[in-house]
Amino acid sequence: MARASEEPVRLTRIYTRGGDAGETSLGDGSRVSKLDTRIAAYGGTDELNSLLGVVLAGDCPVTVRETLGRIQNELFDVGADLCVPFPVEGRLRVTQEMIDRLETLCDSFNESLPELLSFVLPGGTAAAAGLHVSRTSCRRAEREALVAASEHDVNPLVAVYLNRLSDLLFILARAANALAGAEEPLWKPGATR
Repeated sequence: MARASEEPVRLTRIYTRGGDAGETSLGDGSRVSKLDTRIAAYGGTDELNSLLGVVLAGDCPVTVRETLGRIQNELFDVGADLCVPFPVEGRLRVTQEMIDRLETLCDSFNESLPELLSFVLPGGTAAAAGLHVSRTSCRRAEREALVAASEHDVNPLVAVYLNRLSDLLFILARAANALAGAEEPLWKPGATR
């Protein structure tokens, strides 16, 4: 049966055996080693997306939940960008508009938060802690995208998007605590000495 136009993909069988010898296909059909830095880069975005799914599976404030739902979808777009060599045209790419939206979200959520007077320790609510874990995963995904970009043609906006997203995830962690009325754990330099 033909795929409907609104169906992004149809997966009829999950295993293909095509990767058993340590290779996989990029989005343009070319075969590369699973150790290729582009595979690590979009694997990092997939891991981040899964961590956001864990946050969403828990008790997450509604405004944060709505934002994360959109970001999860965008992370698939980021992965789609990374899996197709950059010179190939007509493919899904990270755009400046996506980065601008993240910046708008950063400003919007940050506006109601108290001024930072210390570094924040990961914790507070489960949602905030999960967002901090997601933030660190996002930073790793950004580094992996930069490594891939040093070896291959990669859309330079991918790393910018991930950089801005990590900022947003930090702000969302703070917002999750604030919305739940939870105290934000703060670093107290030398407090354990």
